[in-house]
Amino acid sequence: MSIPNEIKTIGIVGAGQMGNGIAHVCAVAGYDVLLNDQDPTRIDAALGIIERNMARQAAKGALADRDMKDALGRIAKAPRLADFAACDLAIESAAEDESVKRKIFADLNGIMRTEAMLATNTSSISITRLAAATERPDRFIGLHFMNPAPLMKLVELIRGLATSQETYETALRFVESLGKTAANAEDFPAFIVNRVLIPMINEAVYTLYEGVGSVEAIDKAMRLGANHPMGPLELADFIGLDTCLAIMQVLNEGLADTKYRPCPLLVKYVEAGWLGKKSQRGFYDYRGDKPMPTR
Repeated sequence: MSIPNEIKTIGIVGAGQMGNGIAHVCAVAGYDVLLNDQDPTRIDAALGIIERNMARQAAKGALADRDMKDALGRIAKAPRLADFAACDLAIESAAEDESVKRKIFADLNGIMRTEAMLATNTSSISITRLAAATERPDRFIGLHFMNPAPLMKLVELIRGLATSQETYETALRFVESLGKTAANAEDFPAFIVNRVLIPMINEAVYTLYEGVGSVEAIDKAMRLGANHPMGPLELADFIGLDTCLAIMQVLNEGLADTKYRPCPLLVKYVEAGWLGKKSQRGFYDYRGDKPMPTR
């Protein structure tokens, strides 16, 4: 894949699961990457995860050893947002919290060149509203990568009300240069994938809440009965229950339909800090030799 002429250096805000995956993909595709996080220790942790994930790809023959070495050499730490001054594109991949994201974009707007592009990896929040936090809404777009970014082929491409056609076409070429497939989504709450997926997960939680089936039975039923690669509760733990709840809240508030009401059990798990794999407990307990259902 050829790299779009307009983009050479990419800044990524947020070194968590999605941010490190996006950094991985961009570096392998030949881009220089600056990785930022408000917690500098998370940047170091992310670099370790990226190296391990690339080594796994190399062991499977999906990435040559030389290409892995080159890709790792393209990723640099950027402990301050001010380091993004020379970036051609910044991709925000922070927590699914609109106030956090708006603050990041307001800061980036004053740091990056006026012709540079801004993108968000939000899975549910309005692109138009986030773009309004900047003075360049025409250079702003949604790039929603799927998790895990190195493996999943899809990127949702979402235009805000003011996104220019030039920005859209540049973003499309960028997505294709990563070896990904773009799906155009309109700027409605949760876009396409999560508009369908997260309410399904919420319904699975209601099924558990109402005692229709156990965690194990629900996941087994959907794996074997609907041919899903993961059961919905296992998938919720992988995504993060806090993220699932945040998306349901965006759908509930944005569409004002009772079918998007978050299940009280999902709320309770998040309140308990049982967020899934990242906290070692969710619908499964991951602290032992193998995951065990918590209900």
